[in-house]
Amino acid sequence: MSGLLEGKRLLITGVITDASIAFHAARVAQEQGAQVVLTGFGRLSLVERIAKRLPEPAPVIELDVQNTEHLDTLADRVREHVDGLDGLLHSIAFAPASCLGAPFLDAPSEDVAKAVDVSAYSYKAVAKAVLPLLSRGSSIVGMDFDARVAWPAYNWMGVAKAALESVNRYLARDLGERGIRVNLVAAGPVKTMAAKSIPGFEELENGWGDRAPLGWDTTDPTPVARSICAVLSDWLPATTGSMIWVDGGVHATGQ
Repeated sequence: MSGLLEGKRLLITGVITDASIAFHAARVAQEQGAQVVLTGFGRLSLVERIAKRLPEPAPVIELDVQNTEHLDTLADRVREHVDGLDGLLHSIAFAPASCLGAPFLDAPSEDVAKAVDVSAYSYKAVAKAVLPLLSRGSSIVGMDFDARVAWPAYNWMGVAKAALESVNRYLARDLGERGIRVNLVAAGPVKTMAAKSIPGFEELENGWGDRAPLGWDTTDPTPVARSICAVLSDWLPATTGSMIWVDGGVHATGQ
């Protein structure tokens, strides 16, 4: 029996450690038959080591989303490993310390600008960079944390995620004529390096399972990874511009 992503060529960004949601998305994608190329930022040797822990070792390409040269050459560098792409996972976000946990009113504009640039604008930037490789029927997926409400400690990252949600809608509008779907997966809290860097975020993690109608395990990224792979597959052919919640149902409860 063939897998859900049999023959698909995917570019997956945002792998930092083997706890990263992007790592588990890459793992499940490979288990479902996909060929995966990863991008890394900063300590590239660490990402290359992590890539060897996948079911099939995956090539790693350096990508700093604020580096114009990296973006301009991304398609050519991906082409060294695959002849095209059927999907892209954008799992990239960053905010300076002043934007997370610190008083919301105190964050300087330059720090906010960096948070929005890396966490929201880069969604468009990476999509545009790989557009020459994306075939009709391709799927672009971004990682979200429901930005309709103000969360404790999340502060300007929440604002950046709200911008991401808007970028998602506009990308869906503009890429629809090419037959490319663009959607977000809004995940509940998962214990990752990114989550650990947010002061006070454990408050959300600790109560999430009690609030979720289906329950929620913050140590298990597999439900999120499977959902990402479902959206990357051909099984949601008419879904675009959407935000798909994978949070145990917390978004629906009003608690």
